Amino acid sequence: MKTLPIFCIILFLSAFQFENASGSEWPVLKKYDLEHTYKIALPLGGIGTGTVSLGGRGNLQDWEIMSRPAKGYNPSSGRETSAFFTLFTEIDGKKDLRLLEGPAPFYLYEGNSGATATNHGLPRFREVSFDAAYPFGQVNLKTPQVPVDVKIKAFNPLIPGDIDNSSIPMAVIDFELTNTTNKEISFSVCGTMQNFIGEDGSQGKAKGNKNTFNKNQGLSGILFSSDGVDNKTDQWGEMALVTTSKGNISYRTAWLPERWGSSILDFWDDLSKDGQLENRKDSISDKPMASLAVSDILPAHAKKTIRFLITWYFPNRTAWATKPLKNYYTTRYAGAWDVASKAVPQLVQLENKTIEFVSAFCNSNIPIEVKEAALFNVSTLRTQTCFRLSDGNFYAWEGCGDKAGCCFGTCTHVWNYETATAFLFGDLARTFRQVEFGRATKDNGLMSFRVKLPLDNIPDFAKVAADGQMGCIIKLFREWQLSGDDHFLKELYPKAKSALSYAWIKGGWDGNQDGVMEGVQHNTMDVEYYGPNPQMTIWYLGALRAMEEMSTYLKDKEMALKCRKLFESGSKWTDENLFNGEYYIHKVIVPKKEDIPAEQLVGMGSTDYGNPDYQLGEGCLVDQLVGQYLAHVCGLGYLVQKENVATTLQSIMKYNYQPDLSDHFNCFRSYAFADEAALLMASYPRTRPVNPFPYFTEVMTGFEYVAAIGMLYEGQTDDGLKCIKNIRDRYDGRKRSPFDEAECGHHYGRAMASWSALLALTGFHYSGVTKEITFGNIIGNYFWSNGYSYGTVEISQKDGAKQVKLNVLNGKLEISSITVPGLGKSSLNAVKTLQAGDNQVFNIKL
Repeated sequence: MKTLPIFCIILFLSAFQFENASGSEWPVLKKYDLEHTYKIALPLGGIGTGTVSLGGRGNLQDWEIMSRPAKGYNPSSGRETSAFFTLFTEIDGKKDLRLLEGPAPFYLYEGNSGATATNHGLPRFREVSFDAAYPFGQVNLKTPQVPVDVKIKAFNPLIPGDIDNSSIPMAVIDFELTNTTNKEISFSVCGTMQNFIGEDGSQGKAKGNKNTFNKNQGLSGILFSSDGVDNKTDQWGEMALVTTSKGNISYRTAWLPERWGSSILDFWDDLSKDGQLENRKDSISDKPMASLAVSDILPAHAKKTIRFLITWYFPNRTAWATKPLKNYYTTRYAGAWDVASKAVPQLVQLENKTIEFVSAFCNSNIPIEVKEAALFNVSTLRTQTCFRLSDGNFYAWEGCGDKAGCCFGTCTHVWNYETATAFLFGDLARTFRQVEFGRATKDNGLMSFRVKLPLDNIPDFAKVAADGQMGCIIKLFREWQLSGDDHFLKELYPKAKSALSYAWIKGGWDGNQDGVMEGVQHNTMDVEYYGPNPQMTIWYLGALRAMEEMSTYLKDKEMALKCRKLFESGSKWTDENLFNGEYYIHKVIVPKKEDIPAEQLVGMGSTDYGNPDYQLGEGCLVDQLVGQYLAHVCGLGYLVQKENVATTLQSIMKYNYQPDLSDHFNCFRSYAFADEAALLMASYPRTRPVNPFPYFTEVMTGFEYVAAIGMLYEGQTDDGLKCIKNIRDRYDGRKRSPFDEAECGHHYGRAMASWSALLALTGFHYSGVTKEITFGNIIGNYFWSNGYSYGTVEISQKDGAKQVKLNVLNGKLEISSITVPGLGKSSLNAVKTLQAGDNQVFNIKL
């Protein structure tokens, strides 16, 4: 029986708790003290909509809502006065007005004109801590000057399988106020924003912007619009600052024009009088400020919550396209106010469904570091790394630069690694496959590993990546299995078959058709490998297995037999020739340049074809078993000998693991350094090429997760958990944001491989084709999801049998049987459809 270390369960019990909030309970997975709030930036926004982030002290930062990244962009008026909220209180005639933020980090104290922290001149709360269970962020504020404890609670709905309701361009921000005295307190919560339409932090210019107060459909707020910004640009659109409160509403659609601090002085003096606002006029600024205040009474020892929404509508997105395209959310909303008016009536339900999902996940009996890595990295789907266009397709950069996307085209070799999209939002994952095979693959099987936009421009790229192309075949199998959609498979199968057959062209990756990639293989190290190596060949073996399964199902016997033959041949050769007794190595074989298909040379690798640089050689590569990793996720079995897989992972831990990087030499980028622990990209216990592949001394989390999850699958649980914990210790809120694992850019897509750790520890598989669900030989309560439904499973053992109670919380699940490998299978008399709220109990005799 697979059991988890006792220390993990204890850690789980001590770290997880519920917090009461406005009638609902928000789960808390991780708590951060003052020092560990410094770098927190929790993205608030929907899938593909962009975000504004909740900072660890309660500030709003990184306004990335205009279809491009904007790290550090905090639209301001005057001396670093950015968007902010304030709390006015009056008790026994004593008045107080202060910023709803905790202390600023010490490193923001000094700049060329003094402090660089936003809103640095405003009084603030003395104490702060942060609680998180993504997408929920809670900032706890206290100060001795005010007898009111404040909890800032922010989120955006996140419901697996419900793409539209997880894709709302909105940040929900609640201010939960608790009166700690036996007297009533008059209070006012005020939100302030600048109308920065036209400026995204790096491009554009505001012109003719205006602010309008609206009150309808139970909402009160400010609509930010523009008459002067070109409506064909990414920077044109609308924003709204809205409250649902029934308290006394006051507002400003403008501040006084800024001059030597007089603007904020006038605002502060006005609000300090009684917590209410008097309007002002500003006929000068193209970026007028606006404020919205809610005033009310807080009875003795009472608690009250004031809800604000920030919504946005920026319809145009250029990304890497040759012309502006349209964001998908424009098909659902007509403007920023429309977003609010449609979201608010269903917001309580969406909040409760999000609580249900996150609570079920957090209650799972798996170690906290696994839950944190899996759940917090899902935030990448909400950032400007990812977007969805009006054609319904999902696209992505590899990551985000500070001001622009990084590495265009939904790069296949990067997005091979992550599994969160498929297991949480299956229909989004299927759009990836539809673009890859339906649009990016030619009849001869050449798949452009980056897609240009508009899609008609894809042929302009026409370069192939061996790992990317093979991984897409495995993922097509995965998406078919999870969805059970035969039409989806049949539609894409011909191009998938061509994509695999492309490996067999003359001079190609497996031109001699022996099941081994000997050709020139461009790959995720951004260079070409020459000759057989574990990383590419095991990807290839996984593709052969996936294609064998799909071909067999579609009764393409000839293709199925060929795949089986090549798989057996290639697997045997790889174990016999690449495994050196400790791990798999790369044998460099250099073909004649004229024999290399032009599309296989991308131009980033060696230019010396006779003696190529940037080869792996005899290095121990951290993700040499990445193909095996995805095969385990997909239930395709072992691609090479099981014992060699286990030994290789032990060798990665032996040679690549660094408990302290202080003495490590790194010739390139440092994503981990000093006294941090990590797995190196490669080590060279024996012989090292003079100039190996460029990233060999680096550390990157997505690759570390692959190795760690491989260890979990092989029962090397302590080592796997150690590696995952080391990653999350580096993203601890003090040094780096817990919601931004970087590689070539912020919010890097590969890091969502972390979701697979949940799959490894639970042994979860689901086939929508056979309607069979599988869990490992475990005991406890666990979360599961298949991209279309989710729920929990309660596994217990008594009276000589294992009882499995399957609960469906959302969506519907068709099921015919449940299997626990090594124990047996329990089948129903017929396929049964379980809806939300249903459960089914299975008993498997031991």
